[in-house]
Amino acid sequence: MDPGVPCRVRDLGRQPYEPVWRAMQRFTDARGDDTPDELWVLEHEPVFTLGQAGKPEHVLMPGDIPVLHVDRGGQVTYHGPGQIVVYPLLDIRRLKLGVRDYVCRIEQAVIDTLAEWNIVAARRAGAPGVYVGEAKIAALGIRVRHGRTFHGLAFNVAMDTGPFARINPCGYAGLQVVSMLDLGGPSGPDAVKPVLLDALARQFGLALQPAPPPALAAVPPPAPHAA
Repeated sequence: MDPGVPCRVRDLGRQPYEPVWRAMQRFTDARGDDTPDELWVLEHEPVFTLGQAGKPEHVLMPGDIPVLHVDRGGQVTYHGPGQIVVYPLLDIRRLKLGVRDYVCRIEQAVIDTLAEWNIVAARRAGAPGVYVGEAKIAALGIRVRHGRTFHGLAFNVAMDTGPFARINPCGYAGLQVVSMLDLGGPSGPDAVKPVLLDALARQFGLALQPAPPPALAAVPPPAPHAA
């Protein structure tokens, strides 16, 4: 049996957004043809992020939560404690995957993970992410540079979804957002992380290898968004 493509898994714990974002950029810019792929898994401190095409009018009432304009695709979303964020830093050319297939495989890994808790989820045509009924439970925002991916997946496990009411999530006014905990799922991300990582490994044919967290440069904290 093929053991899979070696892939380092780095658990960063709970981190502010910008230092991790900058570290992803540095990793992607510096990697070569033989650089092993990595999966970074973490939770973020509360933050709203606007993608490259993000419209500021979708940020309704940010209040004391910072707003960052970042270089991923997609519109505005919220990150906060209780949400699993996974950043696949993969060479999809080496894996012989197109961008659409890459996105579908991430979505399928989330769908398979939710099925472990008997939560039935699906993807939706034209609206990347994973949905339970009409409510979004996982958002995708990716960037591909020279065939290498960064940014990734935000999966609501056991989080306060209240801040989503301060934005039009992913650019959709009134879009419902749900967390696994709301659906009878676990009370924290620790039970879900290994299941999700295993599902991602299956989708991409990866052999996961634990590794220490990356070095994060000190970045000044973002200023609160003006009301």
